Amino acid sequence: MIEVVGIGNAIVDVLAEVDDAEVSGLGLRKGAMTLVDAERGRALRDSVEPKMRRSGGSAANTMVGIASLGGSAAFLGKVGDDELGRLFAADLAGAGVSFGDVPPSTTDATGMCLVLVTPEGERTMATFLGASACLGPEDVDAALVASARILYLEGYLWDPPPAMEAFRRAAEIAHRADRDVALTLSDPFCVERHRDAFRTLVAEHVDVLLANEHELLALYEAADLDAAIDQLRRAGRCATAAITRSAKGSIVLAGGRRHDIPAEPVDRVVDTTGAGDLYAAGFLHGLATGRPPDECAHIGSIAAAEVIGHFGARPEADLNALVARRAGGQR
Repeated sequence: MIEVVGIGNAIVDVLAEVDDAEVSGLGLRKGAMTLVDAERGRALRDSVEPKMRRSGGSAANTMVGIASLGGSAAFLGKVGDDELGRLFAADLAGAGVSFGDVPPSTTDATGMCLVLVTPEGERTMATFLGASACLGPEDVDAALVASARILYLEGYLWDPPPAMEAFRRAAEIAHRADRDVALTLSDPFCVERHRDAFRTLVAEHVDVLLANEHELLALYEAADLDAAIDQLRRAGRCATAAITRSAKGSIVLAGGRRHDIPAEPVDRVVDTTGAGDLYAAGFLHGLATGRPPDECAHIGSIAAAEVIGHFGARPEADLNALVARRAGGQR
């Protein structure tokens, strides 16, 4: 049985180091993800000097993290029939993640995300969704979804209507197979675009919610985090939630209890790209293998701390070995 199957954007990340003035000069909101068309994406990419090009996408990063933790993961997403699409598939295979049998698009290019990293490690993203936005319900592999302990849905993919239907179909399949459905809210501006739809999704289809505090505040339009948590607890079927707070650690809600988990110490923050994705990897891996909620969050914190210590959104260390060293036992 696969631990987790993720559904999300199949994206290739292009990372560049910039300063605040350059972010502002490009017309982007610092710390946010902005959707752009192909022409705007090319213009932005040509305006900076890339430092790195590698496969990305939030849910795909999480699946790679699970594999690095010694778990089993699969990914469903759509690429184009092009060089970047083949790079994306090869990177997943090299990381030990199964890439679901979704036919590549012959009309749309593989998606690209320009990640601008400022000196303090904050990332600002401009994303051309490309072929990833074409994922539809017909691309959902029912047998694969039903075989996973947890189905993980990426909020970034909620923008295209066919993807919304793919999410709903996948969630129905998972629940019929008595599996859990997890959702990441992805970005506060993504939440603002789809607040009512996300609230309904959380109330009716989601068993496990992953979000940072800004996303949760945006979801419930709450004045403070405690008020947002109170609303989440009344939201319906969602029984477990992990809320990340950067250096303040995370809050886990499960079984009617609240667990406050400290952040893992980091010598130097280089690039926060992927921090939430890798926290989700550790948390979901822990849930899928039956660990208690506080231990799941601790594994997530260790994975997140590793990824923010270098450029790129995917782990460079063996996370399974790292967790074994830091947590005092093999995971």
